[in-house]
Amino acid sequence: MSKPVLWITRKLSANTEARAARDYDVILNPEDRTFSADEIVAMSQKVDAILPCHSECFDATTTARLSDRVKIIANHSVGVDHCDLAVLKARGIVVTNTPDVLSDATAEIAMLLLLGAARRAAEGDMLVRSGNWTSWSPSFMVGTQVTGKRIGIIGMGRVGQVMAKRCRGFGMEVYYHNRSRLPEGLEQGAIYHESLDTLLPVSDFLSLHCPATPESTGLMNAARLSQLPKGAILVNSARGALVVEDDLLAAIESGHLAAAGLDCFVTEPGGNPKFASHYNIFMLPHIGSATRETRDAMGFRALDNLDAFFAGREPRDRLV
Repeated sequence: MSKPVLWITRKLSANTEARAARDYDVILNPEDRTFSADEIVAMSQKVDAILPCHSECFDATTTARLSDRVKIIANHSVGVDHCDLAVLKARGIVVTNTPDVLSDATAEIAMLLLLGAARRAAEGDMLVRSGNWTSWSPSFMVGTQVTGKRIGIIGMGRVGQVMAKRCRGFGMEVYYHNRSRLPEGLEQGAIYHESLDTLLPVSDFLSLHCPATPESTGLMNAARLSQLPKGAILVNSARGALVVEDDLLAAIESGHLAAAGLDCFVTEPGGNPKFASHYNIFMLPHIGSATRETRDAMGFRALDNLDAFFAGREPRDRLV
């Protein structure tokens, strides 16, 4: 019996690719190049399944052109804002993602962003590397202390809960907003806010952990940023679309926000060049889940979903 033909659109971990090659007739991408919509459509005529990353867009137009041969898209990501789920469902294409396995790694990056923004890490690194660290005084490089401060978390799912745990380790008071309140056992003392209008004014730090949806796009705009306390710090390790970047820049330049820590941007790759001259914006190139352990776990989770589907079982992480 022939194996299903699987296209892995990007270069994944060696362990993932080895397992895929064992169980599937796999098409790899050793050059790690990106593909246009036309190339995705052309490849769909040759494969039974696609294992894509966030870099491949399955919008309504592309999805409508996919070959009927494609039966499942097993995403190598938690977020699926690159997929038009309604159109994929109408086409009868199963869609899965990889939850759970990247929560720790992403929360680590969120904490790095929080600390880096609070303690002026980008500015300090630049001073030392450039050879411009020539003096010291008690007023030198004074930043924002994290211990004992209030952290507001928007989106108390898997990553948000791990982030809350990390913040409690720093003695922070945890507040959160979610679509629904967590059971008391999962709250671990975090204080629920039904509305952003009550969460934002008490958030010395605000960390975003919600998905990008039509409802959450542009969530942090000028009006909402203005509700944060003066001197607050924004952290975004979720999706760039959650933040109106020009409004964030205005809040930084006015001094209303002390700093920001960003791992994701509206334009990726590339980021926002307007942020580059502001050393109180601590930036990383969307590497929240980029650890060896997590990349293996994500690849294996995607393959687990594919294995279940082709064995006639319900994939664990089926979305549509």
